[in-house]
Amino acid sequence: MDAIDLRLADVDWLTVGRKLAADPAVNSDRIACPQGYGIDRYNKGLEPPSDDQLIHAACKDVRQALKERTTEQDEKADELRAVENLRLDRLFFVAYRQAVKDGDLPAIDRALRILERRARMNGLDREAVQDRDRRPGRHRQRTDRGRPR
Repeated sequence: MDAIDLRLADVDWLTVGRKLAADPAVNSDRIACPQGYGIDRYNKGLEPPSDDQLIHAACKDVRQALKERTTEQDEKADELRAVENLRLDRLFFVAYRQAVKDGDLPAIDRALRILERRARMNGLDREAVQDRDRRPGRHRQRTDRGRPR
């Protein structure tokens, strides 16, 4: 069991720290956790970590593990986005050829919808809106109550 599993089970930070502590004097199971919190201190025969140090170590451990998992999910999403972009390319070129060759209005609409989908999926529209709102002199309209419309 790791710190994330314990936190998902709604175990408080101090209990997580104690459960995963290296020193059996503070470990809640009274065992030496070989890669546990405070292993360096335990190996040197020093005092075990304080409650605050255990809490800090557990928090840091969970933050790092979540960061690694988020990075892994982002990489998987990037791979899927690349595949979806290839699919959209194929669909777009079919619609585009028909739109240009025949001047077919439904094909033009379809090509535009594919372009819009690609822009949304890749976050292109979001950046344009953020940039527009950051321009100097750009203010949101307010109602008579002072709240943005």
